Amino acid sequence: MSSAPPRSRDERLGVHPFPHRHLLGIAGLAPHEILYLLDEAEQWIALNRSTAKRDDRLHGLTQINAFFENSTRTLLSFEIAGKRLGMDVVNMAVATSSVKKGETLIDTAITLNAMRPDVIVIRHDASGAVRLIADKVDCPVLNAGDGRHEHPTQALLDALTIRRRKGRIAGLTVAICGDVLHSRVARSNILALGTLGADVRVVGPPTLLPPQIERMGVTRFTDFDAGLEGADVVMMLRLQSERMDGAFVPSPREYHALYGLTAERLARAAPDALVMHPGPMNRGVEIASDVADDLNRSAIPEQVEMGVALRMACLDVLTRGQRGVEGWA
Repeated sequence: MSSAPPRSRDERLGVHPFPHRHLLGIAGLAPHEILYLLDEAEQWIALNRSTAKRDDRLHGLTQINAFFENSTRTLLSFEIAGKRLGMDVVNMAVATSSVKKGETLIDTAITLNAMRPDVIVIRHDASGAVRLIADKVDCPVLNAGDGRHEHPTQALLDALTIRRRKGRIAGLTVAICGDVLHSRVARSNILALGTLGADVRVVGPPTLLPPQIERMGVTRFTDFDAGLEGADVVMMLRLQSERMDGAFVPSPREYHALYGLTAERLARAAPDALVMHPGPMNRGVEIASDVADDLNRSAIPEQVEMGVALRMACLDVLTRGQRGVEGWA
């Protein structure tokens, strides 16, 4: 299968509906550019649910996934997305790479670029590292998460999930709960959902909420029950103990007692409130198992599914210029 998607009015007129070379973050994207990526992802959902999960429009292109930080679902999602579009996908084994021998990030970028990839997907534990690499290579770069900075494709797949389940994003009240301080997912979601017109709350203990977070246009709650009141979407975040260099919470047990999402607490949200979590989950810490597994309320498996479709859309859109797609070259 290699059918081209229907062309939008902008494409027919030769106007780029997504004029960015890279996808490094949500910051800087206009609402119509975010919606364009969500619309592009819709076509891939149907393909992924069919038995013929293959489209070769990116056949012959090379995708390098360079993950300097451990990941399971994001790496697998990008790998599946690239292969379903016909790309040659290479996963860089950072644990055995020259990075472990002291090679600088810039030298790594120059080395990767010399291999003539057509797209590079980067995950790194340092904020800004993906931008540094993007400035040194000739091909599009996708940020798969950098430090506490951004995780744009996670925010886009979350927005896609919400839009499909709720029919809209504008006007919804979204509560982002838990370890906001260490979360790049929270930052990208605040930017994306706020740009699309949602009323975004951040909810968590004072030690896990960034100072002056209100400057991002959100409402801050340290009382979990108050933050959940009437919310249309409850997005839980993992307690990122590996990023904590001190005692941010007394204990996982006490954290669950104060900020864990249980069925009783979820009753404070809207009756049809959607439960989300970017994964991996700490069951019994930030979320109870019966809430996470309630498919009438939980969209967690759907978030994973939307991730593949959304990343296929990003790979397709960002490589259109080099593929000479009409109106994009």
